[in-house]
Amino acid sequence: MPDMFKLKRVAKLKTPDAFRSHISSLGIELPCDDLVLPAAESPFAKPLDRISLNGKTAGNRIAIHPMEGWDGTVTGGVTEEMQRRWQRFGVSGAKLILGGEAMAVRADGRANPNQLIISEENKSGIAGLLQTLLQAHNERYASTEDLVVGFQLTHSGRFCRPNEKSRFEPRVAYRHPILDGKFEVKSDNQLWTDNEIDELIQCYVSAARIAADVGADFVDIKHCHGYLLHEFLGAHTRPGRYGGSFENRTKILRQIISSIRADRNAIDIIVRLSAFDLVPFRSDPGKSSSGKLGPGIPEEFSHCLPYRYGFGINSHNPLEYDLTETHQFIKLCSDLGVKLVSLSAGSPYYNPHIQRPAAYPPSDGYQLVSDPLIDVNRQIQVVRKIREIAPADIAIAGCGYSYLQEFLPHVTQYLVREGWVDVVGLGRMVLSYPDILLDAMTKDQLISRNICRTFSDCTTGPRNGLLSGCFPLDKYYKERPEYKLLKQIKKGI
Repeated sequence: MPDMFKLKRVAKLKTPDAFRSHISSLGIELPCDDLVLPAAESPFAKPLDRISLNGKTAGNRIAIHPMEGWDGTVTGGVTEEMQRRWQRFGVSGAKLILGGEAMAVRADGRANPNQLIISEENKSGIAGLLQTLLQAHNERYASTEDLVVGFQLTHSGRFCRPNEKSRFEPRVAYRHPILDGKFEVKSDNQLWTDNEIDELIQCYVSAARIAADVGADFVDIKHCHGYLLHEFLGAHTRPGRYGGSFENRTKILRQIISSIRADRNAIDIIVRLSAFDLVPFRSDPGKSSSGKLGPGIPEEFSHCLPYRYGFGINSHNPLEYDLTETHQFIKLCSDLGVKLVSLSAGSPYYNPHIQRPAAYPPSDGYQLVSDPLIDVNRQIQVVRKIREIAPADIAIAGCGYSYLQEFLPHVTQYLVREGWVDVVGLGRMVLSYPDILLDAMTKDQLISRNICRTFSDCTTGPRNGLLSGCFPLDKYYKERPEYKLLKQIKKGI
């Protein structure tokens, strides 16, 4: 892998021409429009008429991705911080809320002890979150008729930390020769049995019933980022009903959907999917100094070949993706009546540069080895390939756009207009600037001080037991005592 390099900051590129020149110097083809069109002409403002969710058509092509909060109660309930986040989602102008919050379907499935649990105990609080979002949207835009809101349902599997922020309590689909050591998988007793999976499916059914009862338009059955159902997609080495063949590895999704329908629940369903994996990465210890992170390098994998421990990955070279099964999965989703697939890649736990391209690494990550725009482009091109052959009755949402910064509207406008993607999904960008695309369509320029610069504090904070939020740019978090603690933590990394 190359030595550390000097990064050219996106904020220093003052014009689309300068941005395109930099893109050319990287040897990639990333489109960028000269001008962002006003709302009356913008592809962002066109309704998502390819699909309907709960009988509604989303009024534009802007979506907000679900986020895993580290700020709920210890019983998985709602707090003021959650309510503020959902209120900001409501004022953002996005007409498609792709899950709002990553909601654990049971207590032991939480990735942190303060993650929201979708349960009867927390039902009224979750209903209040939804009403907070709807009210904020209605107050600003005078209607919610074209606003579509869903809940993301998840079990964290390998990354469970339900009781202590510093202690993993993993339950896994299969033994992984690289990840087991990192995430404290020490025994086959931590493997899910087939019978336990049958029980878990009923937890998803119960969660979907709660979602329908409180008024969600759809549920997202989460299959991304190495969490449990995504891990099952890569369970090539697992014996039994839920491993081995593609049919077996996708059986959980088929059974969840059929069981939701058997429960006489007509709620619509989407899936968030990591379209591909790459081998896990780590900080290069030979290029670290004084405790500082080194550049990212792939974990040694020669002993794992052929590599049968991921999804959408080249088994002969796990540094490359292979979309063969990804295309099969999208077709299966269409056959099952899934309305939308929201695409991501890899996992923030073991290769964050491909999933969240950033200028600054999270505390458990590694320094850059190449310009993050290369990673942005990889996701964009994968989404394009999937949209080109995906069934017409399913919508495709993309992500990984935050690092585009000032040029996010210029690039994503092209992607939507040219049909590379149906929906532009935003994640951490909305923590600091929830209405960035609305501003792009209605104002002469963006508010530079609000633009996410991918400092990764929204990841480093939670990784070190703090609240989730944009500490550098959002005054609400910047004035909290946790911000001082976060700065001290970062100095010590």
